[in-house]
Amino acid sequence: MATLTIRRLDDSIKGRLRIQAAQHGVSMEEEARQLLRKALCKNKQSGPLGTRIHEYFSAIDSDDDFIPLRSMVRPAPDFSEEKFSRESN
Repeated sequence: MATLTIRRLDDSIKGRLRIQAAQHGVSMEEEARQLLRKALCKNKQSGPLGTRIHEYFSAIDSDDDFIPLRSMVRPAPDFSEEKFSRESN
């Protein structure tokens, strides 16, 4: 494993890192590792395009008001001879 030293880090960034690490119950060093891992690995292609799209949208919370497209499908029009000939008279 490598060691990384970051010089000239803003005090405000260090403070925010310390608070975020405390909220997650980890050290500042571990929080920095997780942030770097997340930032650098999110562009990694984890499979075919369809799989990546599924992974992206499965992470999003769906609303209870969401109406599936299948419930919005209209019934097919009736073009039977009997009904069609009645309307033309």
